[in-house]
Amino acid sequence: MNRLFLMAAPMMAVALGAVGMPAAALAQDPAAAAAAAAAAAAAAAAPAAPALNGGDTAWMLVSTALVLMMTIPGLALFYGGMVRKMNVLSTVMQSFAITCLISVLWYVIGYSLAFTGTGAYVGGLDRLFLNGLDFSKAFVLGEATGSGVATTIPEPVFMMFQMTFAIITPALITGAFADRMKFSSLLVFTALWSIVVYAPIAHWVWYPSGFLFGLGVLDFAGGTVVHINAGVAGLVAALVIGKRKGYPKEAFMPHNLVLSLIGASLLWVGWFGFNAGSALTAGPRAGMALAATHIATAGAAMGWLFAEWIVKGKPSILGIISGAVAGLVAVTPAAGFVDPTGAIVIGIVAGVVCFWSATSLKHMLGYDDSLDAFGVHGVGGLIGALLTGVFAKMSVSNSEGGFAAVLQADPKATLGLLEGNAAAVWIQVQGVLYTMVWCAIATFVLLKVVDVVMGLRVEEDVERDGLDLALHGESIH
Repeated sequence: MNRLFLMAAPMMAVALGAVGMPAAALAQDPAAAAAAAAAAAAAAAAPAAPALNGGDTAWMLVSTALVLMMTIPGLALFYGGMVRKMNVLSTVMQSFAITCLISVLWYVIGYSLAFTGTGAYVGGLDRLFLNGLDFSKAFVLGEATGSGVATTIPEPVFMMFQMTFAIITPALITGAFADRMKFSSLLVFTALWSIVVYAPIAHWVWYPSGFLFGLGVLDFAGGTVVHINAGVAGLVAALVIGKRKGYPKEAFMPHNLVLSLIGASLLWVGWFGFNAGSALTAGPRAGMALAATHIATAGAAMGWLFAEWIVKGKPSILGIISGAVAGLVAVTPAAGFVDPTGAIVIGIVAGVVCFWSATSLKHMLGYDDSLDAFGVHGVGGLIGALLTGVFAKMSVSNSEGGFAAVLQADPKATLGLLEGNAAAVWIQVQGVLYTMVWCAIATFVLLKVVDVVMGLRVEEDVERDGLDLALHGESIH
C-alpha cells in the first residue's frame, strides 16, 4: 500500500493542482511526510520481487510435457518391449495407471508434503487439494522458511513440473518386479510409497528447510530423489516378492526390442526437460545442463556397448539402449553443476559399471531384478550422486547467480573435489546413505503390510500363462 501511495502521489498532486489546490498541501502534515519518506526508503532498500518471465514459463511448460512423455509413452514402451509377449499389456498398463494415480495424489496431498511448510523432514498441509495455489505472480519456493528460492514462473507450472517427477519415480520401480505383481497391490503400494517415501525425500533434498538441502547435498534433477530412491525400492521389492518362476534357468527373452529402442529414444529426448528444465529458467544453466545430459548419455551408451562387446563378443541393441539410460540417470544429479568433460567421464563410468551390475552383480547376489531397475537406476544414481561431488564446478553452478551469497561470503569458495573441496564428496555420501536407508526401510514395511492385507504376487498359473489375460482380459494380438 505504501508503494502504491508513492506511485499515486504525483498524479494526485497534478489533479489537485488542476482544481486550484496547491500540491504543497500534500506535504503540510509533518507526520504524513515522515511516513512517506520512511516508506520510500524501505521500498528502495528492499530487494525487487521476482517478476514473471514469459520465456522461462514457456520453457517450463515444454519441459513439463517432455518429462511426462518420459513415462507415457517412453518408459511404458521401454519396459513393455523387454518383457515377454504375454505380459506386454500389463507392463504398459502399469506406467499409464501410475501416471493417473500419482497425478490425483499429487493434487490431493503429495505436492503439499513435498514443497510446503517449514519442517526439516516433511512438508505441511498448506497446499492440500492445491488450496491457495497462486497463479498470478512469480513463485518463491519455501517463502515461509525465510530463505526462499525465487523463481520467475507461476506456482502451478512448478507444481506440474514436479508432478511429472513424482509420476516417473514409482513407475521406474515396476521394472524390478515385472511379470509377477498383482495390479491391485501395485496401485495400493504405489499410493502409499509416494506419500511415505517420495514426498519426504523430495522435501529433504529440494526444499529450503529440508535437512539434506541444508546439509548442502547437490542433486540438480533427482539422482537421490528419483533414481536412487526408485532403484533401492525396486531392489527391496524384488527381494520381498521373490524370483520369477523358472528364473534363472529359463530364458526370459524380450518380446520386441524395437519398442524398447523407441522407448529409450523418447526417454533421451524427454530427459532434456527433466535435466535442463530443472534450472527453472531458459538461461545459461539450462543450456549447460542440456549439453551435459546429451554428452554423458552418448558416453555411457558407448561405454556399455564396448564393455559388452569385449565380455560377450557381440554388441546388442538392449545393451546400447540400457547404457544410454544409465548415462541419463548418472548425469541427472550433476547436470547443472558440471561441464561437458565432467559429464562424459560420469557417463562412461556409469555405462561400464551399470553393465557389470545388470549382468554380473545380480547373478552373484542371486536377486531377480527383472528389467534392471536397481542395476541401472540405483547403481547409476549412486555413481552420479558421488561423482557430482567430484566434478561440480562453481563457474557452472553459479552461472545464474545461484551461489552468489556463498561467493560473497567467501570469494574463493569451490564446489567439487577437483576444485579443492574434498568435503563435497562426504556430503554427497551422506545424502546417498540417508536416502537409501529411509527408502529401504519404508519400502520393506509397506510391501509387507500390502502383502499381509491383500497379497503381492499373482497366482502361479497366472504368472505361467501371462498377466495380460488374467488381470486385464486382453491380449496384444
